[in-house]
Amino acid sequence: MKTIFIIMDSLNKHYLNAYGQNKAITPNLDRLAKKSVVFDQHFSGSLPCMPARREMMTGRLNFLEAPWGPIEPWDDCLPVELRNQKKIYSHIITDHYHYFHSGGEAYHTLFDSWEFPRGQEGDKWKALVEDPEIPKFKGKNRRPYWVNRKFIDSQNDEDYPTPQCFMRAMDFVENNHNADNWHLHLEVFDPHEPFVSPDHYKDLYGAHWDKDYHFDWPSYGPIDGDPDEVEYIRKCYNASLTMADVWLGKFLDKMDEYDMWKDTAVILTSDHGHLLGEHGYWAKNYMFDYQELVNIPLFIHLPEKDKKDTNDNNRINALTATMDIMPTLMELHGAQLPPNVHGKSLLHLLQENDKDEEKVHHDAVIYGYFSKDVNIYDGRYSYCRQPLDGSYLYHYTAMPRGFSDFISRKQLASAEMGVFLNTTYGIPHYRMPINSKKHMDAPDYNIIYDLKDYDPNNQDNQSQPVHDKELERKLENKLKELLIRYDAPECQFERLGLK
Repeated sequence: MKTIFIIMDSLNKHYLNAYGQNKAITPNLDRLAKKSVVFDQHFSGSLPCMPARREMMTGRLNFLEAPWGPIEPWDDCLPVELRNQKKIYSHIITDHYHYFHSGGEAYHTLFDSWEFPRGQEGDKWKALVEDPEIPKFKGKNRRPYWVNRKFIDSQNDEDYPTPQCFMRAMDFVENNHNADNWHLHLEVFDPHEPFVSPDHYKDLYGAHWDKDYHFDWPSYGPIDGDPDEVEYIRKCYNASLTMADVWLGKFLDKMDEYDMWKDTAVILTSDHGHLLGEHGYWAKNYMFDYQELVNIPLFIHLPEKDKKDTNDNNRINALTATMDIMPTLMELHGAQLPPNVHGKSLLHLLQENDKDEEKVHHDAVIYGYFSKDVNIYDGRYSYCRQPLDGSYLYHYTAMPRGFSDFISRKQLASAEMGVFLNTTYGIPHYRMPINSKKHMDAPDYNIIYDLKDYDPNNQDNQSQPVHDKELERKLENKLKELLIRYDAPECQFERLGLK
C-alpha cells in the first residue's frame, strides 16, 4: 500500500466547490474530490496548528492536556508505528515552519526523511543584520516576513514555498512510484496568512489595492468596519488558494502519468478554517469556535474507488474528526493501533454498502483550544461549555517548550513533577497550573446553536442561540460522557463546572 496524506493549512470548506460553494477557482481540488469520497461533517479536534498536528500524528485529542507544543516521549506516532510494525518508509515534505521552530520539536524526526522549503510567514530563514525596509502597513508584523520578501521574486511561482513543496512531491513520486509500502506526508502552508501570491493569481479575482498602506496580513481581532479591506483580503485568500490548487494539479498530473490511482490511497484535509470577516472577526483562536473554523474539508481516495467519476451519492454525512486520520492510515497499511488512541478508522464508512446518511461513526465530536471553552457537536446542536470564572487547569508535559521558547522559568517553578496522566507509560512529567479563559465577547451562559439548517452563506440562522434547560442538561451529560471517554484530566471537569 502507498498512502499520500495532503494537508492544506486554513483551507476553508465554505470556499470550495466540492461543498457547494463557488468562491474560489479550484479545478484541481474539484478533480481530486471527484476521485474521492467527500466528507460533509468532518471536524477539527484540537486547534490551532501544532495541537492539530499532534492529534494527526497520535490519533488523540491534544487540547484537553496541553497547548501548542512538541511531541511527547509517550506519544505513539503514526510514522514510527508504521515503520516498526510494517516496515513502511515515511517521508514528510512541508513548508509549515512551525515544525522546525520552538514548540514543534520531534515531529519531523519521526519520519525516515524530510524536506523543508523555507520562507513562510515568520520563518527565520534569511540572514539580514540590518533591518529591512518596511513600508507603511496595517495588520500583523514579523521581521522575518519582511526579510524573506527581499530574497524572492514575488511574481515567480517557483519562488514560493507551497509550489516548491509540490515540486518536491513530484520528485518523490518520480523516484518512488515503482516502490511499495511508503507513506508521503505532503503539507503546504497556503492558503494560511499572510495572503501573498503572484499578481497573475490576484488578477483572477480583481484583487487590486490602491490605498497608501501595505495590507495582506490582518491582525487577529474584530474587523474595524472597512468593507474594502474585507473584500480585498477575501480576494487575496482566494488567490493564494488558487496558486496552491494549480500546483496541486501538477502533482495530480504526475500521479496520472504513473497511473498511481490504482494502487495509492490519498487523503486531503486541513487543520482548521480561518475567518475572513465572517461574524465580524479576522482569523482564529480568540473568538467563539464557529462552524467555519471547525467544520473542515476531507477527501479520501481509495484505489478501488477510482471507477467513480462523479461526486453524486459519493459523500459521507457521518460525524468524523481529526483524531480519525491516524487510525485510518494505520488500517490502510494493515497496522494495529497502539494503546490510548481516541480516533477510529474511517474505512468502514467507505464500504459500498455503508455509505448511507444514517451510518454512525461518532455520536458526537468534541473540539476546542487548550484552556478555553470546550465544545461538542452531536450532528444537530453545538454546545459551548465555558469555564468557570477564576478557574484553572493543568498543562501536562515532559517537553517544556512553547510557541516562542522554553516555558517561562516562573511557570516552570510553579510546576509539580510526577505521573499524573495514566496514558504516559509511567513517564514522569510536569503539571503546571494555567488560568482558564473564555472566548471574546462571551455571554454569561453556555451557548447552544441549532445547526439543522445552517448555511455558511446565511449567518443569520446561527445568530440566535437556543435557550432550553432540558436540552442543555442532555448536552451537558453528553459532554461529560465524551470527557470521560477521551481521558480528560480531573481539572477539566472542575473548571467546566461538571464535577
